[in-house]
Amino acid sequence: MTLGSCSDYEKLLKSSDYAMKYEKAFEYFENEDYVRSATIFEQIANVYRGTTKADTLQFYRAMSYYYSKDYIMAGHYFGELSTTYKNSEFSEEANYLNAYCYYKLSPRPSLDQEYTYKAISAFTLYLINFPGTDKREQSLGLISEMREKIVEKSFLNARLYFDRGLYKAAIVALRNSLNEFPETNHREELMFLILQSNFLLAENSVIDKRLERYQNAVDEYYSYVAEFEIGEFAKQARQMYESSMNVLGQEIN
Repeated sequence: MTLGSCSDYEKLLKSSDYAMKYEKAFEYFENEDYVRSATIFEQIANVYRGTTKADTLQFYRAMSYYYSKDYIMAGHYFGELSTTYKNSEFSEEANYLNAYCYYKLSPRPSLDQEYTYKAISAFTLYLINFPGTDKREQSLGLISEMREKIVEKSFLNARLYFDRGLYKAAIVALRNSLNEFPETNHREELMFLILQSNFLLAENSVIDKRLERYQNAVDEYYSYVAEFEIGEFAKQARQMYESSMNVLGQEIN
């Protein structure tokens, strides 16, 4: 039976009977044989372009890739459908699934977040174009999840400079991350790392720059304790403050 099925499929691929191919493509789809359905849909897409069946074929071609977990191809065809067939009955779902494919392609925070940004943009556009959608809360939740990933990426990038001992670059990157995402869950740690970077930069500085940099560390300590007087890193922050004040020859408060 399997050999017969393969033989029939091979014959179908070589056939010029496009009506039969159209019918069999949907048959494969209904039987969850998405690789074969996608292949046949690809073969006949240009034949039906400009006909009343074009958007239906495009949608199910995209769905075949989607169920095959080929989110790059699925997203491409959902996006193409949403721009080419704006009045299609599949338009809303195609717009949503286009965004969702980007979401599925979004990697862990430590990696490049190109698809994460694309997902946010696509979901935002979807909500603008379909304000009455019943997927509004779901879309907003996914947007929030994607934004958290970008915040985490920003923190990890900034933290990397610190971990490598590049304290001047770390100060800039940590401050940029804090300014860009002031409500981040890493706010306390970012502020502490800015303090610590300034302190370690002073510790490793040439003599004529040390005093200025220890003063910067003291200033960052005051910023930190103003928000996190009894924070997770308060004890370590206090130790750096006291060390800096001793070098500066100032009275410790």
